Amino acid sequence: MCEIVPMKTLKRILKYLALAFLCFTLIVACNSNRQQNPNTTNNNPPRNGRIVIGTTLKPRTLDPADSYEAAGLNIIYNVAESLYTYKVGTTELIPLLAEAMPQISDDGLVYTIPLRKGVKFHDGTPFNAEAMKFSLDRFIQNGGKPSFLLSDIVKDIKVTGEYQLTITLKKPFAAFTSLLAFPGACAVSPKSYTIGEGQFKPNQLVGTGPYKLVSFDGNSISLTPFPDYWGEKPANQGIDIQIYAGNSANLYLSFLTGAVDVAYQTFAPSQITSLLLKAKNGSFQALQGQGTVISYLVLNRNQPPLDRPEVRKAIASLIQRSLFIERVLQGQAEPLYSLIPTVFDVSLPVFQPKEGDIELAKKLLTEAGFSPSNPAVVEVWYPSASPVRSGVASTLKALAEEKLGGIIQFMPSGVESATAFSNLGKGVYASFLGDWYPDFLDADNYIQPFLQCTRGDEKQGCVEGGAQTQGSFYYNSKINQLIDQQRQENQPAKRKAIFAQIQKIIAEDVPYIPLWQNKDYVFFQNSITGVHLNPSQQLPFWTLKTTKQ
Repeated sequence: MCEIVPMKTLKRILKYLALAFLCFTLIVACNSNRQQNPNTTNNNPPRNGRIVIGTTLKPRTLDPADSYEAAGLNIIYNVAESLYTYKVGTTELIPLLAEAMPQISDDGLVYTIPLRKGVKFHDGTPFNAEAMKFSLDRFIQNGGKPSFLLSDIVKDIKVTGEYQLTITLKKPFAAFTSLLAFPGACAVSPKSYTIGEGQFKPNQLVGTGPYKLVSFDGNSISLTPFPDYWGEKPANQGIDIQIYAGNSANLYLSFLTGAVDVAYQTFAPSQITSLLLKAKNGSFQALQGQGTVISYLVLNRNQPPLDRPEVRKAIASLIQRSLFIERVLQGQAEPLYSLIPTVFDVSLPVFQPKEGDIELAKKLLTEAGFSPSNPAVVEVWYPSASPVRSGVASTLKALAEEKLGGIIQFMPSGVESATAFSNLGKGVYASFLGDWYPDFLDADNYIQPFLQCTRGDEKQGCVEGGAQTQGSFYYNSKINQLIDQQRQENQPAKRKAIFAQIQKIIAEDVPYIPLWQNKDYVFFQNSITGVHLNPSQQLPFWTLKTTKQ
């Protein structure tokens, strides 16, 4: 027997059925979108031999002639090639597109470089001396951010054979071969680029390296192996880079859930501590590398009370690097007692003997006329987006209050990064907490950019030159002479002795106080092998291999 359902009840049932169907449709759609969204967490995403790398660093440009930041240079390092490079994981300089180390004239001015044969660009153009000259000329003449690296030094570039290049310098420079390993000084295809001031192609990269650039949309980068690569082929089927611009929390979560195979640059200290603990428990793997990035305190010799050498020396004696490293950096750095990091054998710990000498600091400040009733007041500026530097400035302030009883007072102040670096060379800041990423791996790159002054005197300080740009305004004619001498000296032992003189003078004059050198970390899933960290802060992609298919 069929029971007749009242019309009112039937309408109610149909309404509920429609609502249920709508919810079911939404659930299916959401699940479908989740499967299609590469940013969504998936513990076992299909890889097909490709590797997903996560980073917070977003490249401003991929044009080698204009790239001067770590994010872009790391991609260029893996897609294009320079004349020389460093053996993976070391500071050992080796030929790349060059066939051998250069022949250098007796006067140190002329470099004759034999080039590798049988190399092709990604667009099929053959590589030869004409192409290499084009690339270096473009690097200089297009006027990009790093162009000064070569334009200040190179006088002339000539093709002296189909596979031979001759470069003449304006004056001898012992570190020139190391400079030619700068990723931006790479070969680019003459067919795909043009020479002309400001003529850049930020979203394009056509080199000779093991990978071709497939896409770059600002949030992700895709690389595929170059089938005609002259050298050893990559150990993987390609690289997908997911950019979590400035958001280490999202990178952290994506790595923990397996959406990212390799996580590199950068995490907050607390996140690194957590990841290291989980790696120790076997959840994944971690690799620590010897870093070449240094952090330091700039002291402006033109601003009182830092115009008094006694005050600068007192601050150097007050500093306790281990305190900064333990409290702020959670042990993720090494103390640095020279502007030159310890990866270079010329580094001397010249600031170490007087570190933490509170009595000396009190004596120097008292001799300079300061007291608790007449304190030396020093503003300490730092990039406001950096919690590490904010923490260091606060720790320094507290340290002075605890140890020196008010004879010196530090006033921490944050400022937006772009504004900070615009004002630094104008003398706005009494002191500034900065860091330095080397352009090339040579001790000169930690000395000349900080200390050389091309115009100035003892009275007004540095008016033009590296010391003015970095905000110390330091001037010392002897230092200028020593910088020129080490740049012209090709004998390592003699050059090392010159660097020793420079470091000892700096420890006495104190235009900068070195604080720490970074420890570099990369985290990777247990399915990944072949991970290496270069001291140059570049991660080689071609050695990475995955068991995840």
